[in-house]
Formats: sequence, C-alpha cells, structure tokens
Amino acid sequence: MDEQQERVVVQGLRAGKTEAWQALYEAYAERVWRSVARLLGPHPADVADVVQETLLAAARSAATFDPERGALWLWLWGIARRQVALHLRKQQRHDRLRQAGAWLAASNGRLLRWLDGHEPSPPEALVAAELVTLVRATLTELPEDYETVLTAKYLDGESVEVIARRERSSEAAVRSRLARARQAFRLAFRRYADYSPDRPAEAHHESP
Repeated sequence: MDEQQERVVVQGLRAGKTEAWQALYEAYAERVWRSVARLLGPHPADVADVVQETLLAAARSAATFDPERGALWLWLWGIARRQVALHLRKQQRHDRLRQAGAWLAASNGRLLRWLDGHEPSPPEALVAAELVTLVRATLTELPEDYETVLTAKYLDGESVEVIARRERSSEAAVRSRLARARQAFRLAFRRYADYSPDRPAEAHHESP
C-alpha cells in the first residue's frame, strides 16, 4: 500500500466507511497476525483476539494517524504492541487469580468460615499475597458505592461517623450499606475458590 492509498484508507476510517475497514484488514491483517504471533507464541485464540482488538482500536483512533510521522504500518504496529501488552497483563492477572483461588481452596474452607464469622482468622492468611490479590479482585467486582464504603471502613480505617459526615448521610444509612456491601463481598469472594479465567466475567459477578 503506497502513501496515497494509505491516506485514502485513513480518510475512509475517519468517515466510518466500511470499505476503508476492509482495505485496512486486507492490507495488514496477515502481517499483524504474524507479528503478534511472534510475541505471543503458538496460541491462535490469543493471537486472534489481539489482532481483532488492534484493528478495532485502529479504526476508532484513525484521527491520531499522522502520515508525517511515519507509514501506516508503523502506526498500526504501535497499536498492536499496546494490545499485546494489555493482553499479557490480563493473562498475568488471570494467572495470579488462579493461583490465589487454589490457595483459597487449599485452606479447606477455613478462610471462608472466617469470612462468615464462624472461625478466628489464621494469622498467616492476613499477610498472604494471595489474600491481597483476592480482596482487590473482589472489590473491583462490587458496585462502586459498596467498594467505596468497604474501602473507607476496612482499608482506610474510617469510622461510620466519619463516612456519614463526608457523604452527608445518616450513620444508620451507612451501617445499612456496609451490611449489604459485606454480604455482596462474601458472595463474590467465595466464587474465587473455584475461579477459572476461561469463564465469562459475568460468572464472577453477582448483583446484590
């Protein structure tokens, strides 16, 4: 694809033209695939996901392409490299969650009984990196108002009175929200005992 063709394709992408998307795909999809595969290894499903995300991101950000700064391929490959990095970070997160889930399962229910208030906490668990990973992952699954109040109360050590004053709410309302948030947290946390990164995200999230 020469410089003039590149300009036409980019203009078409900016205008949302289907034929421009097709031209981009036909010109670069195979090259992106080969280049991504060299970084990710022989995992066709992973490579396919990254290639698709790369081309979609390119279509969304066509306005950022400046032909004075280099060829269309260099711009596209820059997007692909960012998508590869994102994919690897997600994979690392999945691996950490899988390991943390196995750690939780290996406790034979002791940590879950502690979470339910039926058993004292094992001292070693409170400083375990796996527990930190699970707590952080669980908090991200909760509605924002639940995550906020749990973080304020249990991670920042704020009192119900302080939280209520800052939010211009009543202490009774804050205690009620804390109770619902704790219940939602317990439900979400339990699911990591049989965590699998291949399950859809919805399987790890349950609305309270």
